[in-house]
Amino acid sequence: MDMARHRISVEVLTQYLEDQSEPREGRYVFSYTITIRNEGPVAAKLLTRHWIITDANGRVQEVRGEGVVGEQPHLAPGQGFRYASGAVLETPVGVMQGSYQMITDTGERFDAPIAPFKLAIPGLVH
Repeated sequence: MDMARHRISVEVLTQYLEDQSEPREGRYVFSYTITIRNEGPVAAKLLTRHWIITDANGRVQEVRGEGVVGEQPHLAPGQGFRYASGAVLETPVGVMQGSYQMITDTGERFDAPIAPFKLAIPGLVH
């Protein structure tokens, strides 16, 4: 399979939601906004997602599911899709990473990796 044909970029912006968090109860809520862009020449649809979320205690949550925010976006070459979601951690710092499982219009399946990104209370981590 020619990997150069499948270029999906994933950009992430994170935010700590202080008003929804309860630090005394070990509840830290973060939102993340993700922009997925098809930078390859072949149209592809996002089928499923796989997340690995690790908190500062080393506790790992794995999340698998269909699509993102209830959708399975179909991305033509050059097209992007943006969505927002969230994660709840028991610690003020954590890391998320994973992949999107994609399928091209010709039926080829491939994974689009999501590089690790940090969830952290601002000012806590330098």
